[in-house]
Amino acid sequence: MATLYTLHPYNPQPRRIEEICQSLRQGAIMLYPTDTVYAIGCDLNSKSAVQRVRQIKQLSNDKPLTFLCSSLSNISEYASVSDSAYRIMKRLIPGPYTFVLPTTKLVPKLVMSPKRKTTGIRVPDHPICQTLLQGLGNPIISTSAHLADETGGFPTIGLDKFLLFDELDKQVDLIIDNELEPGFDVSTIVDMTGDTPMVIRKGLGWEELQNWVTVTV
Repeated sequence: MATLYTLHPYNPQPRRIEEICQSLRQGAIMLYPTDTVYAIGCDLNSKSAVQRVRQIKQLSNDKPLTFLCSSLSNISEYASVSDSAYRIMKRLIPGPYTFVLPTTKLVPKLVMSPKRKTTGIRVPDHPICQTLLQGLGNPIISTSAHLADETGGFPTIGLDKFLLFDELDKQVDLIIDNELEPGFDVSTIVDMTGDTPMVIRKGLGWEELQNWVTVTV
């Protein structure tokens, strides 16, 4: 059974944040709110935890995992950002955008796309996420808590928050509740690896990108 933490949505309690961060350093998996949907996450640098996240989501090792960074300067430690990409990202961060970027050596192989050497990175506009990132000192894996069933469907999409908690209670170690209703709209994914940035998935805020990038979906 997972440990439940109830945090203030805008001013999360420092002692509880530190307890959560300590558990993440020790390899814990958490279910937590973001500025898009509830996500399953862990410390980027915990190999065993990252592997568990893959098992929960039934993701093969050739599928990259998105992770959260605290700022654009933090992203530059884990990805190669061109001048043009930097200018676009600076306008959008923090926000509901996932940027596909070439990785640096700091990104574990278990997280990146092994063929393209790329990864998805976000800077969330969310007080709890930002406080956790500051307290942990490392990026945090962020993959949506939408789980596939044996038919390939996603019955957890649109679940009431507490039904989602019940569904994942035995699969994660920590559950964070911010006492707000969860979002059900995913992030917009922007591929920044080429000369022209391309939207490859429309999600929250994608309309704001139409004058800056190519939309392929």
